[in-house]
Amino acid sequence: MTKAYLCLLMIALLLSGCEPARETPGEGFAGLGREQQGYAPVVPGRVLSFPADHAAHPEFRIEWWYVTANLKDQQGRDWGAQWTLFRQALQPHTETSPTAGWGQPQVWLGHAALTQAQGHRHAERLARGGVGQAGVELNPYRAWIDHWQLSGQANAMLSPLWVQAQGENFGYRLELHSDRPVVLQGEQGYSRKSDSDQASYYYSQPFYQVRGEIEWDGERLAVTGQGWLDREWSSQPLAEDQQGWDWFSLHLDSGDKLMLFRLRSEQRGHYLSGTWISATGQTWPLAPEAVEIEPLNQTSVAGRQLPTRWHLRVAARDFEVTTEALNPQAWMGTGIPYWEGPIRVSGSHAGVGYLEMTGY
Repeated sequence: MTKAYLCLLMIALLLSGCEPARETPGEGFAGLGREQQGYAPVVPGRVLSFPADHAAHPEFRIEWWYVTANLKDQQGRDWGAQWTLFRQALQPHTETSPTAGWGQPQVWLGHAALTQAQGHRHAERLARGGVGQAGVELNPYRAWIDHWQLSGQANAMLSPLWVQAQGENFGYRLELHSDRPVVLQGEQGYSRKSDSDQASYYYSQPFYQVRGEIEWDGERLAVTGQGWLDREWSSQPLAEDQQGWDWFSLHLDSGDKLMLFRLRSEQRGHYLSGTWISATGQTWPLAPEAVEIEPLNQTSVAGRQLPTRWHLRVAARDFEVTTEALNPQAWMGTGIPYWEGPIRVSGSHAGVGYLEMTGY
């Protein structure tokens, strides 16, 4: 489900000169269960349209463009790269809302990270919309914040794309190619997040083949691997009692792909969902009762306990695996911190993927 909603409200308030957002009872994790008054609602039945939906949706409160890549260098070492651009509306969009200048009611946040077994590095960038510092354009396709960018072709495959970012003592420039169209998550792009009305519009491109170059402590390394892009937008993605989430994207050695998430609530129980994606791009939405997501051993990370080893099961697909973090210390010490990093998959299926955990 991607990439964390977690920093957006805090960043929006910081950039508008207010105090950072605090989690308030009845508003859900990071305020994302707050009522969506004035913003566009997410409703079932809306038909996603491309290339138009590759662009921004300012009438919705929050949105992101999210890329992960599981990589190997020429020595056979594993790496993980992550790039995310978030958009947050400061107020509901109207026909008279400014489209340029400091008065444009949009703020932007970028996250980038590079992970290996012995290290994890990340960086964060903030921007106001309307002044050219960040944004999304369709023709040619470009999503950017400062010099970090995702660019390429806004076609049915969203391919080819190039993604680049640089932080302190790390960086990457990667080329992503797919010969299969993007896939719709949930019910034809309508992704439920609770048993109530919380939902997002959500599609993915899980079939990227990746090649390029990474940089670590000044050393440049050629890499190849697999990539996954998520696009999601909403106005109220969480219920008021949902405290955080655990999200998995898996590249299986069979060629199949799997997305799973667990939204945690002590009051009503956890909400589970996912999508099984065949190697040819056919999708099977997974209902909550079809999915098992259970944490195994805990790891001490940044002064808290996090489950970096998991048991996942989808009985209808004869799928039962354990996931292990490549680096259990893949902590994103950003404005509101969270865990995110590459994982390895073993059991009935083998493969690699990415895990994101928030709210711990």
